[in-house]
Amino acid sequence: MSDSGGDTHGSVAPVSGRKRAHTNALELGPRKKVTTQDPLVHHGRHFGCAVHAFCNVQALLTNGILMMGENTDSNLESLTAEERKEYLVFRELLKRVPGLEAWIMQCGEDDVIAIAELIQKGANGSRADDTKSMKSTIIDWITPKGQILNPHIPHNIKAGALLCPAGLDWANSETKVKLSNGQIQIAGDQWPVLLYANYTYDPEDPWNGLLHSGLLVSAFKHIFTSPSSVDQEPKATRSGNARIHGMRYVTKASIAYVATQVRLLMCLFRERFYNSIIELLDDVDEKDEVGQLLTWWNRQVFPMYTDVERLPSKDSALARIREKRVAYNEMLSQGSGQA
Repeated sequence: MSDSGGDTHGSVAPVSGRKRAHTNALELGPRKKVTTQDPLVHHGRHFGCAVHAFCNVQALLTNGILMMGENTDSNLESLTAEERKEYLVFRELLKRVPGLEAWIMQCGEDDVIAIAELIQKGANGSRADDTKSMKSTIIDWITPKGQILNPHIPHNIKAGALLCPAGLDWANSETKVKLSNGQIQIAGDQWPVLLYANYTYDPEDPWNGLLHSGLLVSAFKHIFTSPSSVDQEPKATRSGNARIHGMRYVTKASIAYVATQVRLLMCLFRERFYNSIIELLDDVDEKDEVGQLLTWWNRQVFPMYTDVERLPSKDSALARIREKRVAYNEMLSQGSGQA
């Protein structure tokens, strides 16, 4: 199998052996010694951060292959909402791993399982590594200079205030006690005020400032660009995770991933928290607000990002071509309506 467009990670090659202890699915030919991280693990790490953090990769590949065989790409409307969501995640995985689609469509079940295990290893490992790397850093971000803070202590004033669910008043002593001793149980879809700009929630306009927290921006830069970029302007040449993986804009899943990591470091982790954010950002009824949110994030993180729409010059050939195309489509539409 030939190299895929000169990608530095190579293209997917046949997998041999059952345990895959000494086989790299993304390199051609035998290896004498494993000296670097398997490319599938490498791609899996970014997949978990930017596409879906809690995916069962084996089930995703198996179901995705079956749906591809049913020509699902041209018939997405036949799928349920959950099936469509799963299939789109599957297609995104194929886009991010060079040569993967061609190989999984011709390899056996054991090979698919082995590939899935490596990708899963990368996704799980990335989540654990990000948690570890930010564990002490996030304490510094929320600790007043010269003081000591343990954010895992429920009654800690600073951490408690940030973790207080939006809509509840941390300043109310009764609420504070019930949250601290567990009388008030916090569900995964009860978002803390730490997600909001200036940690302020407006019940009359719940979108106002949502996911605009400076704490989240710092965490995003720490994970996707580099820890040093948190305290300085990011540079286009910086070789952080985003640049290594060709990530030029923020994804919905990457925002949810960062929010989940921050919440995990400050309290018990709930997968429902991550999924509830994804559900909101994927809601078509919220597309205007989500679009504005993504634009805001891209401006915070990627210095080369622009959302300026480049319209064709007035009276240019391109403008005239588009005008004629619009007129032609309208004529066809009117003709079909009369028929």
